[in-house]
Amino acid sequence: MKTNGFRPISNLPTQPVSSKQPQNKNDKTGFSAHFQTAVHAHSNKLTISKHAQMRLDQRNIQIDKTTWTKIEEKIQEAKKMGITDSLVILEDAALVVSTKKNTVITAMERTESSSHIFTNINGTILLN
Repeated sequence: MKTNGFRPISNLPTQPVSSKQPQNKNDKTGFSAHFQTAVHAHSNKLTISKHAQMRLDQRNIQIDKTTWTKIEEKIQEAKKMGITDSLVILEDAALVVSTKKNTVITAMERTESSSHIFTNINGTILLN
């Protein structure tokens, strides 16, 4: 099966919709409200591109949940400042993240990042 490089979101909240009761346009419990809630709940979550996941696996880069949460928070701060593409430097790794798409584009070990020139970024986040 050919994919576009992104993982599907499988944990969106779902509820059966009853066709017996008409939905009021002002009723916030309809499909639209559930959809907006689901989108908002997942809007701060980072996705990892297929390329970035390959790099993380190839380089055996492990990032724990606490660090991912910090990265997600800093990406949201950067987005508010107008940063669209960011270099995130961790203790042992460096990530290039699209803040517009909330997507990790690529990843590398910190030691190999010191010899690279990073282009197409307009912000840097340092986490230790």
